[in-house]
Amino acid sequence: MSDEVVEHLWTQQVRQLDVDLVLGAGDLPFDYLEYLSSALDRPCVFVPGNHDADLSGYANVRGLWTKAGMPARWPGPAGGVNADGAVVDVAGLRIAGLGGSIRYNPGPNQWTERQQARRARRTTRLAGWRRLRDGQGVDVLLTHSPPKDCGDREDAPHRGFDCLHEMVRRLRPRVLLHGHIHPHGEPTPDRDLAGTRVVNVVGYKVFEFGSTGSPRQVRHGS
Repeated sequence: MSDEVVEHLWTQQVRQLDVDLVLGAGDLPFDYLEYLSSALDRPCVFVPGNHDADLSGYANVRGLWTKAGMPARWPGPAGGVNADGAVVDVAGLRIAGLGGSIRYNPGPNQWTERQQARRARRTTRLAGWRRLRDGQGVDVLLTHSPPKDCGDREDAPHRGFDCLHEMVRRLRPRVLLHGHIHPHGEPTPDRDLAGTRVVNVVGYKVFEFGSTGSPRQVRHGS
């Protein structure tokens, strides 16, 4: 899910969803993600969007959040796992994350193509080390922005990242889930990028993951 709050999910109706994991692709209120995770009693993995708070520089040591070595209150969703620039194993899935959008103003979680490419290479190396260690590849590449020319838009704030093409070629995730591009009533068909299914998850979508192959979408809404 990403970008648009689905009102009926912010009620007890959300308990009707039988899911193992909540994935947030950015630009959602953090208390919304907290509620979903709590109401469903399931973990939440997310990446920040360009309208989210700056979460860089925070560290959690034995349950205590710090920033620059000093105690601090983490502004992210309580209990949420920030996968931005990281590779995490949750609910049986390996998830690599890369948040943020192309830089178009001085706000947080915005990157030039060169900066994002550097972050993408670091994350790709992390995933490679994990695979060498245990043989498991990446199931989900969770991003806020889409790859360039793969579901993005022509206006400056909504251009995708070219570096995601190389990241997909190297990681070969089963699916890339992104937000940032609001449908505004237009269809957002899934796309194929080097054998990886690219899905716009603005609003929400529910998937079933089998042991191999692309996940099957079983529900969607906005």
